Amino acid sequence: MYLMSITIGLLGLLIGSFLNVVIYRVPRGESIVTPGSHCPACGHYLRAWELVPVVSFLIQKGQCRNCQARISWRYPMVELLTGVLFYLTVALSFGMEIHPARLLLNLVFVAVLIALAFIDLDTFRLPDVLTLPLLGLGLLGAFLIPGNPTGWESVLSALGAGGLFWIIARFYPQGMGLGDVKLVAAMGAFLGFPSIFLAIFIGSFLGALIGIFLLLAGRKGFRQQIPFGPYLALGAILALFWGTQIFDWYWTWAR
Repeated sequence: MYLMSITIGLLGLLIGSFLNVVIYRVPRGESIVTPGSHCPACGHYLRAWELVPVVSFLIQKGQCRNCQARISWRYPMVELLTGVLFYLTVALSFGMEIHPARLLLNLVFVAVLIALAFIDLDTFRLPDVLTLPLLGLGLLGAFLIPGNPTGWESVLSALGAGGLFWIIARFYPQGMGLGDVKLVAAMGAFLGFPSIFLAIFIGSFLGALIGIFLLLAGRKGFRQQIPFGPYLALGAILALFWGTQIFDWYWTWAR
């Protein structure tokens, strides 16, 4: 089991490299298939040995070998983050009797959340090309794959959470976009009830906490936009990994 977790974690490094392409190209409306990976500064096409996750960045000292342009630290960070989260997705599932297809679905969920979080950080947008397929995949998986949430629970969670955020976006469009609505609906489809509300609570709490810190530190003004997607994604991942334990702890403590 441990070997399987490590293997999936290493696979996550490779998926993280692909997610970097998604994060860069999707907001620009570019194909994620062609052309091949290249330096955005000089157009140099990267060879296979220049695409080894994390290692190539370290060997090249964070520079393009052709033009010496700086490579963002975000590239190895996304690769490492994806590897770690893939490892945890598998490792934390041991003993929980999760259907293999459900585990695969969770890995896809985590990967898309990572891409959406970083795209939102860059552009303050959550593109439909990612949120809507994620919603559809969550609903379809709930109906076809045994486990939690069940099909109709997935539908109701998506409608309930998405509907709540739609109302907020309707009356407070400056603070909530439709992209957040679609992301929350997708989260509801994957997490079900009550985990979706735990995810929203965690995301909202962290978003408010960090927003206040940025305001006090002078990094953001009251009228400046703060992306909410990364905090929602973090809340969803924490609820996916430890939602059951958090609820068990809460009910034990509440007694």
